[in-house]
Amino acid sequence: MHSVLPLHSVTFPPSGRLLAAGMATRRRHDRTLAWLMVALALAFILIPANADAASPQRTVCTITVNSPDEKEALRRYLPADRFRFIELVERGRPDWLASARRQDVRCDVLVISGHYDGGNEFFSDQIEAREFLPVAELERASCSEPDRGMFANLKEVYLFGCNTLNPEAVRGTSGEIERSLVRSGHSRGEATRMTKVLAARHGESSRDRMRQIFADVPAIYGFSSVAPVGPIAGRLLVQHLQGGASEFGSGRASGRLLGQFRAHALVATSGVSASDPQATYRSDICGFADDRRSAAQKLAFVHQVLGRETAEVRLFLDRIEQLEASLTADDRNGAEVALALDAIANDADARSRFMAFARDADQPAVRARMVSLAHKLGWLDAEGRTAELMAMIDARLAAPDLGAADVDLVCSLNHDHGLDAEIARIGVAQRHPGSVAQAAVLACLGDADHRGRTLQALTSQRDDDVRIAQVYLRHQPVDDAGDLRAIADGIGRIRDAETQVRALNTLASHRLSDPVTLEALARLFPSAETVGVQSAIAGVLIRADYAVLGRSELLRTLTQHRLRSAGGESLVDVLIRRLRQP
Repeated sequence: MHSVLPLHSVTFPPSGRLLAAGMATRRRHDRTLAWLMVALALAFILIPANADAASPQRTVCTITVNSPDEKEALRRYLPADRFRFIELVERGRPDWLASARRQDVRCDVLVISGHYDGGNEFFSDQIEAREFLPVAELERASCSEPDRGMFANLKEVYLFGCNTLNPEAVRGTSGEIERSLVRSGHSRGEATRMTKVLAARHGESSRDRMRQIFADVPAIYGFSSVAPVGPIAGRLLVQHLQGGASEFGSGRASGRLLGQFRAHALVATSGVSASDPQATYRSDICGFADDRRSAAQKLAFVHQVLGRETAEVRLFLDRIEQLEASLTADDRNGAEVALALDAIANDADARSRFMAFARDADQPAVRARMVSLAHKLGWLDAEGRTAELMAMIDARLAAPDLGAADVDLVCSLNHDHGLDAEIARIGVAQRHPGSVAQAAVLACLGDADHRGRTLQALTSQRDDDVRIAQVYLRHQPVDDAGDLRAIADGIGRIRDAETQVRALNTLASHRLSDPVTLEALARLFPSAETVGVQSAIAGVLIRADYAVLGRSELLRTLTQHRLRSAGGESLVDVLIRRLRQP
């Protein structure tokens, strides 16, 4: 129990002493209040530093498909209590980026190290490496989870690869774009202006593509031309971080870092924002790439695109082709996808515009692709597709600039010999060609007589003819021993060394086993006048079944007549070493 004092036992001080005590208490209160205000002011002053020190770790995601030097430099010099590292690449697993997305990884900083091909992927220069990073996968990750996904919290991106922020357009627009706009009713001036707008929007420079992928990221670093190799990049990063790491991950472009790489074309930019002129185009890209959309929804978006100016449809051709090719059998059997495909197939206006553009295309390969897509979208049946392709081939046979690219295209289109029976569609004049290119195109269509002429062209004195024969034989190799022997003899009569090397390299891909042909090439070795020709002969023999030749005799020929290479070891040295092995 608490004791309670009776009221009469409590004594009070006289009034003067009471007043003095009250004043003393107030002074103590005022001093306490003053100190409290000072403490609060100091706390406010110190909040930024203390808050930063107490902030949670930032996540640095690394994608290392080639050199680890950049990652290791960052890991070594960034404070472990402020930065944690997650390597997204899982060796031996092809879907490693999708795996990271499923694990709900969120990155504050992203570091990509790998060679960059300028448009499609990051890759390694190590032969044994199997990991690579398709740019399309980055688009998919960016578009599918913009608010809560892997890239939603990004403040900085580092792209350690050549040309990752190169501002030059990777593709241009040809005259067919402007002609299409005029055909649809625009004046020549309007068509010219619109063509420039479309070229700027769809040029897809590496810089534009990275800005679209990493939308709203305040700081993106990359190289406008050749990047330094990994060890050099790692060393420059170390030098930068030794001067302080406070800027890293801040989301503010570092002038000090740019200065550190000033000899290597490092540049910085920011991601596309909602107010950026490229924002609408990014929305279109995500219409194709967003995983949240079903196949039917993506096809509905394609149908919407097909309703635009055909000039713009042409610039989306790659993405439309890729989407159509990605449809599985289950997709096509689904009711919603079937309805979406039927809606496209029954759109007569879109079909008419599309086919008019295809027939006017400047590049035969583009025309062939559009014809193939029209077939897949239900705008052409099999007979219609064949008729369109043969009309294109007929026109190209009459063109003065017919060349190796046409041979490659026609042979590719007829890889299954499905067009062999269509030679009657070719005009009479074109069936009696005057050039090797014309003969090779007809040979691609299965004409045996013109195949013979094309094979003879491989041993021509004209390098252009040899190039065309080389392209043809990539698609239609020689399998007749008599033809191979004739070619081997003919190569010995070619006077120009570079043309001779080209013909020999064509034979090398055949992996010869005919002893007469191989003996003819071995006899050619002593009379070869250049190291390049001898190397090319060795290249044929290395790939061939040279066991059919006398090993000791061949070894003696090579060692006695070889020309010394100023550039170090050649294929002749490799062949000699193999022949000396027991």
